[in-house]
Amino acid sequence: MTGYYMFELDLQYFAKEGPGGEKTEPATDKKKTDARKEGQVAKSRELNGAVSLFAMFLVLKIFIGTMGMSFIEVFSAAYNRIPEMTVIFDGRIIAMDYAGVMNQIILKVLLMLLPFLAAAFAVAFVVDLVQVKWSPTAKPLKPKFNKLNPVNGFKKLFGVDKLIELLKSLVKLLIIGYMAYSTLKDQAAQLFLLYDMELVGALKLFGDIVINMALRISAVYLIIGIVDYAYQKHKFNEDLKMTKQEVKDEWKNSEGDPQIKGKQRQRMQEASRRRMMQDIPKADVVITNPTHFAVAIKYDPEVAPAPYVLAKGEDFLAARIKDEAARLNIDIVENKPLARMLYYNVDLGAMIPPELYSTVAEILAVIYNRRETA
Repeated sequence: MTGYYMFELDLQYFAKEGPGGEKTEPATDKKKTDARKEGQVAKSRELNGAVSLFAMFLVLKIFIGTMGMSFIEVFSAAYNRIPEMTVIFDGRIIAMDYAGVMNQIILKVLLMLLPFLAAAFAVAFVVDLVQVKWSPTAKPLKPKFNKLNPVNGFKKLFGVDKLIELLKSLVKLLIIGYMAYSTLKDQAAQLFLLYDMELVGALKLFGDIVINMALRISAVYLIIGIVDYAYQKHKFNEDLKMTKQEVKDEWKNSEGDPQIKGKQRQRMQEASRRRMMQDIPKADVVITNPTHFAVAIKYDPEVAPAPYVLAKGEDFLAARIKDEAARLNIDIVENKPLARMLYYNVDLGAMIPPELYSTVAEILAVIYNRRETA
């Protein structure tokens, strides 16, 4: 005999995270703004490094000749000053005062490298600006004690992100190694010529080989950076995703609870109706549908140059307006097209449109004549 068993199943155990269910909703603008304030942005360090490296070696390739001559001049100047640095006593060299000369050499080398380093920095800054826009924040610099938790640190050490970073490092290492090997292999014949060349020519050839190799590596590294930026963008959007409950809670916090807002709106409407009903005694005439719409109109040249709407309502409210008008002996005129047009097109307190002047004027003229003859 086959038996059947029933188990209580809680679907929350299958949720990605949290009681709100799986994070399937795209991040709201508020959450993106909050994340940005916390310093969380989609950014690829690989792309920054790749573009900076490519730009620096491209500038070097353009100015390698000038730079090589500058190095030779610095070397020659330092070599010619060796006698000035040497202290000879009794035919023997007993000391070399090289500190001052070395400082000058280092300063000259730094001045030569400064434009290239500045270009790399400027390019890195622009790439960073393009990725994350300009929105500086100091919050990431604030100490967070939860980062000192060794358990969390151990989890991050063996997390998916660290594994991906390790794979990226291995890929970069393999690519750089292959590009260096293939470039040197292609230039092997020229490398053997260095022994027979003069210093300037050898330096130029060696510099061209090294920079061409660096440019090829940088170009491949740039492709890796672009791919990494696309991945970081995708990962950032995935990490910021929200559950349906989180979206609802955020909307409640920012816009207010719908039930509370509904009650507030209801109270405002009731207050508006009370004020409207209090204005009915001022009306000259109430125009009706006759059952669905009622619009109370007043003409006072001292208040407005044209008749204006004091009150209006539909169905139950229309009945209340007519009852109040009848109680106050205010004229009630049935005009279905006019009542409908006034109800849908004229707001409370607003003047009637010019195209209705003649129709309303005729009604008011009849009412005023009736009052004068009464």
